[in-house]
Amino acid sequence: MLHYRKLNRLKLASQFTLFLSLIFIIGITLGGYTLSKALEQRAYTEMKYRGQLVMQMTDAVSNYTIQDVAPLIAQITNPQTEFIPETIPSLAAKQVFGRLKHDWKYKDFVYKPATLNPTNLDNQADLFEAKLIEQFDEQRNLKTLSGFRLLAGKKLFYTAQPLTITNSSCLKCHGTVKSAPKSHVEKYGTQNGYGWKLNQVIGSQVIYIRASEVFINVRRAIFLFLSIFISIFALVIVSTKYLLTAVVIQPLKPMAKIAQIISQQTVNVNQVRTLERQELNKIVKRKDELGQLAKVFQEMVWEICHRQEEKEHSDRELSKQIEQLQTETEQKIITKEVREITQSDYFQKLQQTAREIRSEGGKE
Repeated sequence: MLHYRKLNRLKLASQFTLFLSLIFIIGITLGGYTLSKALEQRAYTEMKYRGQLVMQMTDAVSNYTIQDVAPLIAQITNPQTEFIPETIPSLAAKQVFGRLKHDWKYKDFVYKPATLNPTNLDNQADLFEAKLIEQFDEQRNLKTLSGFRLLAGKKLFYTAQPLTITNSSCLKCHGTVKSAPKSHVEKYGTQNGYGWKLNQVIGSQVIYIRASEVFINVRRAIFLFLSIFISIFALVIVSTKYLLTAVVIQPLKPMAKIAQIISQQTVNVNQVRTLERQELNKIVKRKDELGQLAKVFQEMVWEICHRQEEKEHSDRELSKQIEQLQTETEQKIITKEVREITQSDYFQKLQQTAREIRSEGGKE
């Protein structure tokens, strides 16, 4: 109640500006939050889509290597004496991916065939990646996993899919040391990359995308939106306040002033007439609701002024009548007093004495 009373003390333009500002603050808060979530979701969807696109590309390269390149090279070389790295699917995928990164759109992408027991130790799965592999192994129907992780203080988006031994040809090199080609053993040794089994989940292909850059762009977009929104709303508030003052409040002031004069016990007709001619006539010419209100107000002013003039005329006539009555009354009082004096015994004796004195004077 106290705040409501304080609010009523403010002028109409200030109340309107305060009301719009509150709406703006609530709107910008809800709008900014909603936009932030929407842009983050869009960024997440975009990163997931691009990650899966790259993943499909690496799968295509791996399958092409297994099905076409490796058999063709096996026909012209002896795997026991000469090892050709290009026949390794994961290596071929990494080579193609490396060339893809020359395009600026993919410069922040990282491809890793994370494996629990890799031939190349660069592909050794870390603890986070090992948990992904474990999850794929436990849930064989699970095709992809995606989300965010922190690595070296940087936020990365990842999308992963399982690496499962579905082709028995892979076991020629990764089954046992004895069955592996001599050229393969000579290049990679006997400690890593062996003991794989058919249909075993040995690892996970993971595509990493640097999410910090993406979210920086999201924050920039939000900041730009908020800046534009704030600028537009500030312009709306200033324009609305100006229009409200010029179109509504200013025309109401002369009507309020006339109403204040009329509410007094003694109405100054000349002052009301002056305000009506100088201010109210301008508003009456308008075609909107204020113009209609001014017309009604003008008619009321005319009626009040007419009644006030009649009242003043009546008062003047009454004053004249009262003054005339007082004069007549005074004359009557004087006449009555003179009559009473002349008819008194004392006055009669004085008259008799005066006559006698005049008579004696005549005889002499």
